[in-house]
Formats: sequence, structure tokens, C-alpha cells
Amino acid sequence: MLKAYKFLIKPNKEQVKMFEKHFGCVRFVYNWGLDQKTKTYQETGETITSHKLITTLPELKQENPWLREINSQCIQMALRNLDNAYTRFFREKKGFPKFKSKYNPKQSFQCPQSCSVDFEKGTLNLPKIKNIKTVFHRIFEGEIKTVTISRVASGKYYVSILVEDGKELPTKSKLDRNNALGIDMGLKDFIVTSDGDKMDNPRYLRKSEERLIRRQRKLSKKKKGSNNRNKQRKKVAKLHEKIANQRKDFLHKISNQIVHKNHGTICVEDLCVKGMVRNHKLAKSISDVGWGMFYSFLKYKSEWHGKNFLDVGQFEPSSKMCSNCGNIKSDLKLSDREWTCSKCNSKHDRDINASINIRNMAFTNQNLIRCIGLEQSKSTPLELLGC
Repeated sequence: MLKAYKFLIKPNKEQVKMFEKHFGCVRFVYNWGLDQKTKTYQETGETITSHKLITTLPELKQENPWLREINSQCIQMALRNLDNAYTRFFREKKGFPKFKSKYNPKQSFQCPQSCSVDFEKGTLNLPKIKNIKTVFHRIFEGEIKTVTISRVASGKYYVSILVEDGKELPTKSKLDRNNALGIDMGLKDFIVTSDGDKMDNPRYLRKSEERLIRRQRKLSKKKKGSNNRNKQRKKVAKLHEKIANQRKDFLHKISNQIVHKNHGTICVEDLCVKGMVRNHKLAKSISDVGWGMFYSFLKYKSEWHGKNFLDVGQFEPSSKMCSNCGNIKSDLKLSDREWTCSKCNSKHDRDINASINIRNMAFTNQNLIRCIGLEQSKSTPLELLGC
């Protein structure tokens, strides 16, 4: 099983220079490869593979001798990443690859081989860069596959280590509606479960908004290109980084708490966050709550712990439907936090009712076929899945 571990690194001046050389060379080769791919496709209608581009690297190094100063495998990885992005564009329509800019404060490069760590000394060793001081806040075991060095906007450096620990994913339990947990995500309460539990929304961006406004106002008054402007830019970036880390820490803790509950199946609603943030009145609050990140955390942690993960379509009327009789209240407003069903007179808390409906909708035949696949649903009768 592959797992990634991210650590803060503290390079010295010489190591920083080598990092910057790697960033520049990898960026140059990536842009060169993208240019070659684009021109070839426009002229011939065919695509150059990453393997063919890699075979032409010796000629490129003769024209640009400074490319030999860094690890050659980092350059090859840049071309492989470009090939993956190019393929994703044609298969999934994820957006055409863009040229990388040296003015982007976020830079990175990858090392696929010859990397090692020393937990006792607290150092990381890369090809041509040795004894990098690293803050190992936890220890891992397994074979190192890929090491990614990145620089963020605040000027800090991080390493992400992809490790193969040799373990297999645990076997998932049988699908059972009675042992399932429905989760409704919102703005007032971050999540509401079908068990009746509610978790408040911490609103980290809103709490730090005044400090952020003051720092951005100072930044706008600095002269462009000056050292003072660069210093103030880093202060703004550090505050943004702190907010992002607070949000990520909160989402990790909540997702761990949910996964470790005694529920075999986790049911959530697949929200279209990209479309929801187009509402200018709620865009900032939706971005601050981090629904998309929480969804991805729950999904991969459910795999790690042998839990079933089912999502419900975004157009299902989870809030407007009575969880008791199935009657739909079409005139329900967003401001209505509690409502009474006109058919069975059941009183509902809007969010708890939605979480119960999400759990029930996840176990419908149509949704199970969509989630677990048509072939698997045919081989496993739905009656045996507890539906």
C-alpha cells in the first residue's frame, strides 16, 4: 500500500542554491517538452511520447550544459509528468497543460531513485544533495518510491516521500444499511450525522480575516520590486499558510474520528463545489469550509480502514424529503432549519433529516450500481448486500 509522508526541511544556503537549480532546470525541460508536443501535434496531428522526448535529452544537454549540474532523473520525471498531464487533457478534459513560470512562488521537483533518510540524525539524502536537515515528526517503514521537494509561497521547503509499506488494504465489511452512517455537510454546522451528532464549523478564514486585510493593505502600498514588498508578501503568504494548515488539521481529525466509529459504511453527498462557489454570496464561506478536501480524506481513509464508501448524487432532494414517509416539501427554503411533514406530521431537523436521507439513498439499487460498478453488482445480488 502506498502512503505519502510530508515533512518540513531546513536546507542551508548551498542546498537552497541546488534546490533553485533543480527548480529552474525542471521548469525549463517541462516547458521545452510542452513546446515540442504542441508544435508536433499542430503540424502532424500526432503526439510525442515522453520516452521519445527523454531520448533527445542528451542533445538538449549539449546545447544547454548547465542541465548537467542537476540529477538527470529529475528532468526525466518532469517529462513523464508532462506526458501524464497531456494524456489527462485528452481523456478526462482536465485542462490543457500550461507553461511553468519562474515567478510562481510554488516550485517543485521529483527524485524517483537513490533517496534515503536517517531518522537518528534527522537528515534526508538526495542525488547531488546530501544531509538535508529534516523535521521528522513521525517515522515510517517501507521502500521509498518517489521524493518530491517543494517550495511554498511563504519561502518554506517541504519534502513529500511516497513509501510502499508492503501492506495490503483490509477486506471491506458487508454492506449493511443498519450499520451505515449518513453525513450531511453544511455551512452552519460542518457535518451532521444520521446518529444526530453535529460538528461546528470553525471558520478559520473568517476568524483571521481582519489580520489578513491589514497585511494585504500594507502589501498594496509597497513599491513593486522592492525588498520591503517581498517581506510583506511573505507575511501575507504565512498567514494564508497558517489558515490552510488549521483547516487541514481540522479535516484530518474529523475524518479520522468518523472512520474509527463502529460503522461499516460511510455515506456522503457528492457536492459540486466548483459550481457552488459561483454564488458570490456564499463563495467565501464554501471555500473556507473545505468540503472537497474532506470528501477526499474520507474516501481514502475508508479504504485504509476497510470501510465501505458510498456517495449520493448532488441532485437528490436530501433536505426536502421526509425521511419517515418520503413526502417531498418542494417549497422548503434555505432559512428553514426545522419543518413538519404535511403528510405524516413528523417534525424534522433539516440537517439530521438530510443525513438520514443520504444514508437511505446510498443503498438504493441504482446508486449501488453506480458506486460499486455494474459488473460487481451483477455478481453480488443486491439482496445479499443488505439492501
